[in-house]
Amino acid sequence: MAREAERGVAIERARLSTRRLLGIDRSGPRPAATLPGQPLNPWTIPNAIGFVRIGLIPVFLVLALRSGDGRVASASIVYAVVGGSDYLDGIAARLTGQYSRLGVLLDPITDRLLVVSGVVVCWKFELLPRWALGVLAGRELVMLGISQIGLRRGVDIEVNWVGRLAVWPTMFSLFLAMVSVTWVAEALLYIGLAMSIWATALYIRDGLSQMQRPSSSA
Repeated sequence: MAREAERGVAIERARLSTRRLLGIDRSGPRPAATLPGQPLNPWTIPNAIGFVRIGLIPVFLVLALRSGDGRVASASIVYAVVGGSDYLDGIAARLTGQYSRLGVLLDPITDRLLVVSGVVVCWKFELLPRWALGVLAGRELVMLGISQIGLRRGVDIEVNWVGRLAVWPTMFSLFLAMVSVTWVAEALLYIGLAMSIWATALYIRDGLSQMQRPSSSA
């Protein structure tokens, strides 16, 4: 069995296209190790990347909140590293075949914590409109609640493409606001916020649809 699994991983790696490696092509079934009910399996290379990313978030907060205006190069660099490495764990999983249940859960949590951390800094130093930051933080809390409800019912709220794309203008707007005063940061915040709200509506729709399937088939 072990040899067959290794052979399957080798074939999977050989078939990797650039689109699949980068996570653009997500066709086909999800790896079995990532499905609900599977062991977390934390000790993998992709999860090690995830642990480093999540561990750098408190470092960013300490550096940024200790500054006088929220604009300090060290904090901005740490924020850029955590945000820019978003896809590294996924690429590592596809290259090594080290998929895990924990990896599926850890990645979106890290992204949300990074966004909320950026919101905290921008709110404290009034780097962006506070009403928009409040809506963004509320949206992230709603998503955490939706994810928790889904997990309790054995339903995975899979990241949709709108939500996946919304991360980038949102994170970049917070980063720009912490680097300099620019109207681009505010414009990107509104774009990211609109896309995030749209994605949330899709998550709720898909989650309700998945939760209704067992009852309809019973």
